[in-house]
Amino acid sequence: MHKRRSHIDKPLALLIAVLVIGGSLIFASAAFGLLAKGVSGITSAVFSHLVFGIGAGIVALIFTSTFDYRNWRRFAPYLFVGAIIATSLVFVPHLGAMYGGGRRWIVLFHVSLQPSETLKIGIIMMGAAYFSAMRARVGSFVYGLGGFLAILAIPAILLILQPDIGTLGIVSISLFAIYIAAGARVRDICVIICLAIVCLGVLTISKPYIRDRVMTFFYPSQGQQAEGYQIKQALIAIGSGQLSGRGFGQGVQKFTYLPEAMGDSIFAVAGEELGFLGTCVIVALFLAFALRGLTIAGKTPDLFGGLMAVGISTYLASEAFINIAAMLGVAPLTGIPLTFVSQGGSAMLVSLASAGILLNISRHKSSASSI
Repeated sequence: MHKRRSHIDKPLALLIAVLVIGGSLIFASAAFGLLAKGVSGITSAVFSHLVFGIGAGIVALIFTSTFDYRNWRRFAPYLFVGAIIATSLVFVPHLGAMYGGGRRWIVLFHVSLQPSETLKIGIIMMGAAYFSAMRARVGSFVYGLGGFLAILAIPAILLILQPDIGTLGIVSISLFAIYIAAGARVRDICVIICLAIVCLGVLTISKPYIRDRVMTFFYPSQGQQAEGYQIKQALIAIGSGQLSGRGFGQGVQKFTYLPEAMGDSIFAVAGEELGFLGTCVIVALFLAFALRGLTIAGKTPDLFGGLMAVGISTYLASEAFINIAAMLGVAPLTGIPLTFVSQGGSAMLVSLASAGILLNISRHKSSASSI
């Protein structure tokens, strides 16, 4: 097949730059609101986000955008196992840390890290490597569906035990997208959807906090001072933004009422300050990012690169859309961050490194699609 080497995809690079710069401004607005309240620990959180997240993330993006993506194929099993081991460390006494009812962090040298973030890119690499190697057997029940379930099994157990159902949802959706792009049979796709519904039902019944979030989604008027408080305040913030918003930095909810203003509620901060028009721009940027990533996937010279591009595009875009849907009340709250915007050094670092891999994939194009 004829191949040609080109520069990184400029539209994709521009979209990433706009999302990161714009996200930094929105984060700064949310952070200043909490700093004005004198909330303890905010300074260290901001420092971690800016230095470890954005600073180190940009360095990682530059490296991964210049490192030939095809080399990740042979490293994929090791990186996958490493991500599993890192995620397991949250259960080690005196190393793992509890916050908000979940054991999802480890503390090293007074810096908190969320190792489950590495599972997102680890599973994508492993899935792309596996299904590209098993291309001729993807339609097989054992090697297709069986391979999908085998890759997901251990990460799913670890994430349920933490618990971190939001991350489990993201890695499952990303791997599912890779499996479909690799040529999964309709029969196996239906089996996975049925299994997902059953598992979600079991988790809802067995995990009280998941049950509370689902009940809040269906009955938002109940528990408005408890489980429903966050979505109530988010909707108030977004609604008060009206068409054009209060103005950048002029939001009120972040000062007093909105929980997790720098975290998973940051879209509500943007909605209040930028209004309907501003939030439409944010949604359009993420939609354009997803479409550009999938376009790049269709132009790669090999199946591994195409599947990786599908997985990374799905991972980064689905995080954003699930977060936005939760803040608008059209999906249950999950705690999933807004990609390139929400507080989180580990999440930002992995997101930017993944975006760099997607940029490197865009350097390699062929005259015909491989998937």
